[in-house]
Amino acid sequence: MSETHNKSRQRAEIAFAKEQSQFFARDSAVEELDSIVQAREEKTLRLREARLAKELQDRLAAAAAPVSKRVRKA
Repeated sequence: MSETHNKSRQRAEIAFAKEQSQFFARDSAVEELDSIVQAREEKTLRLREARLAKELQDRLAAAAAPVSKRVRKA
């Protein structure tokens, strides 16, 4: 009887270990995806801020530059 109990317990322990390792693998995959998403959002924010700063600088430079008038020939 104890031999049967030991074998069934071993099978249960193996099944549990397999499920547990799948759970932790899934958890680490989710964490990895979350870190990728967060890095992408941070990069997008940095790029957006840089683009807006450049656009503002360009607008200020254009406003400060003298406007040249071209004479059209008829």
